This record gives sequence, C-alpha cells and structure tokens, in this order.
Amino acid sequence: MKPPVVVKLGSSLVVDAQGRPRRSLLRNRAEEIAEIVASGTPVCVVSSGAIPLGMRRGGMTRRPTSLPKLQAASALGQALLQRAWQDALSPHGLEAAQILLTGAEIAERRAYVNARSALSALFSLGAVPVVNENDATATDEISFGDNDALAAQVAVLVRARILVLLTSVPGVLSEGVLIEDGAAARSAVFGPGTALGRGGMESKVAAAEVAAGAGIPTVIAGGEGEGVLPGILAGRATGTRFAAAESASPAFKLWVRHGKRVAARITVDAGAQRALVDGGASLLAVGVAGWDKEFRAGDGVELVGPAGDVFARGIASVDSAELEARPTNVEAIHRDRLVLL
Repeated sequence: MKPPVVVKLGSSLVVDAQGRPRRSLLRNRAEEIAEIVASGTPVCVVSSGAIPLGMRRGGMTRRPTSLPKLQAASALGQALLQRAWQDALSPHGLEAAQILLTGAEIAERRAYVNARSALSALFSLGAVPVVNENDATATDEISFGDNDALAAQVAVLVRARILVLLTSVPGVLSEGVLIEDGAAARSAVFGPGTALGRGGMESKVAAAEVAAGAGIPTVIAGGEGEGVLPGILAGRATGTRFAAAESASPAFKLWVRHGKRVAARITVDAGAQRALVDGGASLLAVGVAGWDKEFRAGDGVELVGPAGDVFARGIASVDSAELEARPTNVEAIHRDRLVLL
C-alpha cells in the first residue's frame, strides 16, 4: 500500500458564516480525493467544523467559552459533519469512516498502535477516514489544542506521503505577500484565527514543522476553487511548502518525540549530555542533576542540559524516587527509548 495523503480542512472551509456545511466546496474536494484514491494512494481527511455546525443546531449565536458548552456543541455537530462528508464522498463510491481521537490515544503506546492499525485497515478497504478531535470528551489535559496539531500527529501516525493543511488564504502571508518557502515562514507575523475555528496561521506553521521534522513534506495552501489537491501533489499549486527532514526516525522514536506526553523535565550534567549526544549512551543516575516534577517509570520526560536547553526526550526506566539516593548503576533512560531533538 502506498503511503497515504493526509488533508486537513479548517472550519472556515467546511462551514459557512450561517453555520451550514459548504457542500459545494466539500464536493470539489471529495471529487479530488476520489481521483487520488483511484490512483492507489489512500487519503485521510482531518476535518474541523463540528462545533460551528453544532452551535447552529443548538441555537448558539457565538462560540461558547465554557468547556461543557463546547463539548455539547461538538456532540451536536459531529453527526452533521460526518453526514456532510459522506454525502460528498458517496457519489464517487467512497465510504467516510469516522475516527475521533484525543491526546490520550496518541500518548499511550498501545492505543497509538491500535489507532494506526484501524486506519490502515480502513485504507485497505478503500474507505476515507474522517478524523476529528473528540471534543465531546476531551479535557484540557488530553486536548490537542487545535486540529492543525491533530493533523500533524495523524500524518506522523500513518507515515504520510504528504500533509496538506488547507485554509482560507493562499498560504503563509507576510504583508499580503505569499511566503512559498516554509523555512522563511517562521519569522512571519501571524494574525488571529477565524471566528469559527481555534487555530490560526501560527498553529499551522507549528504543525507543518512537526510533520516536516518527522520526514513528511507539508504544504499550507488555499482550499477553495478547483484542482486544489491534484495541483499540490503535482507541485504546481502555490502555497507554503515545508521540506521534509532528510532522515526520518523509526516509528517508535517518532512516537516518543511527537506523541508521548511529557510528565517532567530532568536536568543532566555536562558529562551526561555529552555522552548522550556524542556517544549515543543511556542516561545513568549519576548524570542526573535534578528534576522539576516527580515521575514514574514509563512516563515521558524531557532532558535539559546545564545551560537550560531541552535537547532530548525519552521514557523513564525508573521512578524519580529511585534516583533520590543517586546510585551510579541505575539506568534512568535506556538509549533505545530516547530521541535527540
């Protein structure tokens, strides 16, 4: 099976100002998705829009600020969102499969692998997974924050061929001028997001850098009009393109770097930092100078050098309590469960 294409659409593309699905736009994108799937490349859609659809259904005139009301709006709107995608895809003989995720599924290894297996099975059936954050149950602690971050995580999860972030503007703009090179987009000044969605351009650039750092080329581009996805995949369409890192890490280390939730920061001394960075060593207790929060074996941790720089992430082999006596032979993090940033 070919690596899939992951396409994210923001709320302003999916829902109009009156809280109704933009069916014409969805039909255009669905036709393009069908062409890609027919060519043998699976497609995964990450779609915003449940909350604004649910707001209209629930009689809400403005986006709620309280978590319970946001969850209620999402619950009301998710079925409408899924129906809109099914209506757009079914004329092309494609089934839309619903996948709802929270950060908990990404952070826990077994759930992460199960999600990847489910998506792979859907691709093999020729279905189009439509992924959204499970806003009806997610809390601040397990929320992705916005669907740009979710799309990057999904792209890493499925080892995508490319991540496409579609928005209502042509890409990253600086004083109205398109920045085509993603490397130059970091210095752009970003405005606020749209009234319908959570993320703005800053979140899209951050998501693009996550995916590109995992070896997945990423494009931020306008999502309106015709020929959008074929043009992007062929390299013809304009947009802001982020080149993939030259070497991609194994799937487990990608999960450690991008998926595993960080519970604490461990400060190491200069000798330990050199051994980890230059020698590929494991972290021993003797090199640990301290930590900011208590942690347990299996927790995700960040490693900080003496200068305060975060240089690695890993999975703790022991509880922080076991490091109190600083026994020199205790392995705090094994090198196979550590990734340099």
